[in-house]
Amino acid sequence: MTDQLSALTTIFTEFYYWVTVVLMFLIHVGFCMYEVGASRYKHHQHTLMKNTMLIPLVTITWFFFGWWIYWTFPTGPGLAPSIMTESTGLVLGGGFGGNDLANPTNALMAINLNDHIMGVFWAAFLLFSWTAASIVSGAVIERITTFAFGILAIAIGSVFWVIDASWGWHFDGWMLKILGYHDAYASGVIHAIAGGFALGVLVVLGPRIGKFSSSGEPRNIGPRNPWLVTVGLFLIYTGFWGFYAACNVPIYDLGPEYGMEGVTFFTATNIYLTPTTLSGITMNFLMSLSGGLLAGYVISKGDPFWTYSSGLAGIICASAGNDLYHPIQSMIIGMIGVVIAYKMHYWVERKYKIDDAVGAVAVHGYAGFVGLVICGFVLNGYPSSGYSVGAMWDGTNYAAINPLGMFIGAIIMFFVLGMLPGYIIAKVLNGIGKLRIPREVELAGLDYTIMEEAKEDEKAVASASR
Repeated sequence: MTDQLSALTTIFTEFYYWVTVVLMFLIHVGFCMYEVGASRYKHHQHTLMKNTMLIPLVTITWFFFGWWIYWTFPTGPGLAPSIMTESTGLVLGGGFGGNDLANPTNALMAINLNDHIMGVFWAAFLLFSWTAASIVSGAVIERITTFAFGILAIAIGSVFWVIDASWGWHFDGWMLKILGYHDAYASGVIHAIAGGFALGVLVVLGPRIGKFSSSGEPRNIGPRNPWLVTVGLFLIYTGFWGFYAACNVPIYDLGPEYGMEGVTFFTATNIYLTPTTLSGITMNFLMSLSGGLLAGYVISKGDPFWTYSSGLAGIICASAGNDLYHPIQSMIIGMIGVVIAYKMHYWVERKYKIDDAVGAVAVHGYAGFVGLVICGFVLNGYPSSGYSVGAMWDGTNYAAINPLGMFIGAIIMFFVLGMLPGYIIAKVLNGIGKLRIPREVELAGLDYTIMEEAKEDEKAVASASR
């Protein structure tokens, strides 16, 4: 019976993560539609191609080194001892049923029949990587070169967000142990870092031609296709169900894990192996979405673009603690995040002449940052991880969630691993003349060459048919 239960648990978990990957693919479909709807017609094909090509670029680099970074650097600068020792069974080659966490393949054949988990777990994290790169993609539309975006997509998708995940999401992460960092559904681990990275790039990239008047006043370059924006954001909401699900372990026996030998306690857990329920996070997801939509509608005076975007911002702001919040807390936190993100977007735009084409820095970066800070106050004293309960294997304790630790974590996510690397890489690309398209190309449209080639092909076909 034990073997049958183990087999059913493994097969269910494998299928569970596979479904999350399918759902999260809708996030990318949504980003494509959303960005095309926000851009002008003369840039549509380039916008779509940029989003398409990040898939192979991030996937291949994630395969070769991104996944390895996650499992290799949880202790960061060596600030906390690792619990990944032979005695715990959590070393590379010891976790998840004794399989190699960094390599889901077998030396003798392409598929490792002894490992039903790591391939789909790898894919779930890969879709997180696509999301991080897509967030940056929207902010820089209509003026960045394809080459530059490819480099930036690899950097954020396969390097920097993975470092922060290793530090703040991994069960062995030093930020959990020392800071009491808690970010169950990635307010900071994906959203704050990607928003900060995008802001760093935008500082160097500069605004679109015509965004600001001669007196410095910003002009509204609104979405050209509201239908695509609407449907795109609703697809992102839908894909976010998969995102939330992928941040959980669906069925786990916490008895032995928490030192209760002989006790069986099956439940869902968050990524830190802290008990939660899919039922509870479903309520919190919907309440934070609804709070964000309401706040966005009010603060923007009914502007459709900001109302839809604010639903996403509400979810993102509450995501850090949505495994532990009461539903009313999730709603209120989502509202607070939307108001701050909206106000910050226009203040930064006017003050520093930053042209964030789709509000990505606000929706993901500012809302994510605020969500981490709020989490530190609302959940002050709660366990940051399942391993906060009692002593770790080395005899020490994980720090509990606290305001200072969460604020420092927000700084690390948004500025240290986000804005600073984005700024430096963009500065280097700009220095070698590879960051921004020429002025005449931007005025004519990034699709101009493609369209002209298509016209020539049409002429040739018409000529041949005569």
